[in-house]
Parts: sequence; structure tokens; C-alpha cells
Amino acid sequence: MKKILIANRGEIALRVMRTAKKMGIKTVAVYSEVDRHSPHVRFADEAILLGPAPSNQSYLVMEKLIAAAKETGAEGIHPGYGFLSENAVFAKMVEDSGIRFIGPRPHAIRVMGSKLAAKEAVRDYKIPMVPGIEEAITDVALAKKIAQEIGFPILIKASAGGGGKGMRVVENLEELPEQMERAISEAVSAFGDGSVFIEKYVTSPRHIEIQVLADTHGNVVHLFERECSVQRRHQKVVEEAPSVVLTPAIREAMGEAAVKVAKACDYVGAGTVEFLLDDQKNFYFLEMNTRLQVEHPVTELITGIDLVEQQIKIARGEKLAFKQEDLSITGHALELRVYAEDPLNNFLPSVGNLEVYQHPVGEGIRVDDGFKQGMDIPIYYDPMISKLITYGQTRDAAIQRMVEAINEYKIEGVATTLAFGKFVCEHEAFVSGNFDTHFVKNYYSPEKLEEYRSEEIELAAALGLKLYLDNKDQLQVPDTTVSNWRKARI
Repeated sequence: MKKILIANRGEIALRVMRTAKKMGIKTVAVYSEVDRHSPHVRFADEAILLGPAPSNQSYLVMEKLIAAAKETGAEGIHPGYGFLSENAVFAKMVEDSGIRFIGPRPHAIRVMGSKLAAKEAVRDYKIPMVPGIEEAITDVALAKKIAQEIGFPILIKASAGGGGKGMRVVENLEELPEQMERAISEAVSAFGDGSVFIEKYVTSPRHIEIQVLADTHGNVVHLFERECSVQRRHQKVVEEAPSVVLTPAIREAMGEAAVKVAKACDYVGAGTVEFLLDDQKNFYFLEMNTRLQVEHPVTELITGIDLVEQQIKIARGEKLAFKQEDLSITGHALELRVYAEDPLNNFLPSVGNLEVYQHPVGEGIRVDDGFKQGMDIPIYYDPMISKLITYGQTRDAAIQRMVEAINEYKIEGVATTLAFGKFVCEHEAFVSGNFDTHFVKNYYSPEKLEEYRSEEIELAAALGLKLYLDNKDQLQVPDTTVSNWRKARI
């Protein structure tokens, strides 16, 4: 492939383009009218306008994307994440048009896109799964019977769901009918599919996911785990690799299970197998994400492998250049998703103009973004401004570097999750590693964040006063040397 089209926008489009450029591959950007001046459009070798700002008139219109690829002579399409990245119909349309889809085959996307179908596919591989029913139901009476058999609390989940939509925790029999009705309604609204299933709710889970790579020659490897337990509204905010709680034996077992899941659906490309880990360190298969993950940079930093480069090579038909025994973990990496959201107001979007936008730079700091100072954050898309990733030889070093990098950010014009990220990284539960997916519920509130920020301001003021008092009595001698600037004027 000498030219690829990136069927996405913003941060992920830029990230794919940078690797393509490194590989000597030309890139084609697509954009909506509101994204006309976005960095990903300027960075690409060519750019094609798709249509108006709403994604259903631009980034989600399959025919326009394929037409743009044909018009520019692009031989491959990289879908990024979100939008059409896990759409089996789109993947097949791309293949049928004679263009390579830089991702898995339509069959794998279709199977793993349904949580019920995914469980059915891996059943024969003896992969641990959360107790529950493995078929879609809408009958409340049947739901009550199942719930009583597996025991409360239970979790109602949309089969076609993701991002926490169509998901309800039910604590007792009395609230089951209402919560089930809500879950079905939300699933229909979000995915056009009201199928739901019931499983045992793991009360203190950690969210652990395993990165896999599979080529077209039958080779499958895993690139270890990412810990994604710090979430709000079932959506990840802080991720890290490796996990602080996995023993080498559990890591190996989860890695082997993830490879089996990939083989179960004849997977090709980069994918992520998600698990729940309970407080006894038992793990259970959740689902497989058939795309590149938002948090993929932390895996890249601890393994030294460019996942986008591997996606492109696999799509070109190349064999993986490494085996499982060649892979190892070096150091520790953290990622904070910097959203234009107000953590003091239930993380509601805070769209507006980036009047000031300066991100940190330095050793062990990586920032993936798609914005420049002065740009507006549009209301039509996900409000993520950037991803801040830090790396250190140890977890403590990566955390400290994250705190320092957050302090160096300068953003004005919108509220962001930076203060929340710092709150997390300095909280005793996170630092100690003693946390689960209930971190936000257990430790965070707007009032606690306000208190935390007030303490920071008081500490800074006290430090400033101490420095002033320490220096005010010292003799200040005027500098009588002639500066280079003055010499130039003489």
C-alpha cells in the first residue's frame, strides 16, 4: 500500500498518519465542514470534504468514504476507533470495492460485535465467563427466575452495547422490572437492538484488557495487559500498563485466554480482549473490541511496538516479525484522557473555544491530540481534547511524571478533566494500587475535588511566602556586567 485513507478525524487520524508517513505511505484525510481547518486535514497529503458537521452526514456515510478512497487512489482504509471502526457492513463494503480494510475481517467484527455471539464463539475454548444467561431475553418473569438462580446483585447488559449504554445494576427483585425496561429502551435508542442478557454482577471488579495481534498466516500473540479500572459512567478515563495487581502466572493465563478468543473468531489485525478481575483474582471474559483502542499508546510504550504499523503490515499480508517469547514488558506507562468536560458538574461536556492551549513536552511525555490553540471544540463529536501519556522505569516514576505534566498544561476557554486526573494520580487508593472500577463512586465527588484544589492553592501560597521570607533579607547586588544585547548596541 502506497496510499491510505483514514476514515476518521482529530487525534486518531493524526496518530495513524504519523505512522504512515514514517513508513513512506501517503495519506488521505476526510473531514466535515466544521473540521475544515483541523490539524489532521493539514497534515495529510490530500483531503476530501465529506459533508456537513453531523457525523451521519459525513464520517458515517460509507459510500462517501469509499468514493473518496477511489477518487484519490487510496489502496487501504484505516477506520481508527469509533465511527465505523467496528461496523461489519462497512468492512465488507471496503473489501468488495477492492480496497483493503486495515482491520479485522467482517466475520470477526460481526461475531464480536454481539456480546452473546462472542460468548457462544469462545464457549468451546474453556475461557472463564461470568455466571449468567447467554441468550437474549425480554421476559421479566424469566429475568426474575434467572436472577434468583444466580443471586443478586445482577447486571443487565445490552448485547450490542458498549460505553455503558444499556447497562443496569440491579440490587434486588423489586427493582428488576423497571431497570430491565430502562435497559431495553436505552439499548434500542443507542444501538437499534433491544437484546439484553443477565449475568452475575461482580461487586469489586477491576477492568483488565489484553492487547492481541494476529496476522493472516495464523500467528497470534498478546502484548500483555492494560488496567482500565478508573472510569466514569462506565467509560475509561485513566489507563495504565502493566496492571499493578497481576502476578506473572495470572498475566500468562489471561494472555493465553485472549489469544484463544482471537483464534475463536479467526481474528486478523490488532484487537483487545476485555476481562473482569474479581477481588480473588479470578478473571472472566467480557468482550472483544475489534479495533485499535484509545489507550493503545500505553502498550506501545511498555513493549516498544507501534501498533498502527503492525496493523498496516498485517493488512499488507506480512507475517508478524516477532513471536510471543520475543515480547517483554519494560517500564510503566499511564494515560489520561483529557476531555472538555466539567468534573465539577457531573462531567458534562464543556464545548467552546480553546483560547489557550499549550501541552507539556519532555522526556517520558507523549501527547496525542487533534487541536490547536484558537480552535473551537465542536458539539458534534466526542469532547476529548488530547491523550496525555507518561512513561517511567517504575509505576511511581510514571505517576510522578503524569502529575508534573498535568501541571504544565495550559488550557483556557473550556473546563477539562485535568484536575480530576491529578486528583486520581495523587489519591492514596490509586497510588497504592488498591482500587477497582468503583474508584469514582467511592472516592470522588465535586466537593472533594474542590477541597483538594483548595489545599493545593494553600500549599502553593505557603511555599511562596516561605521563599519570600527566606530571600527578602539577603543583600541584592545589582548586576553590573554588560550583556551581549548591550554589547551589540555599542
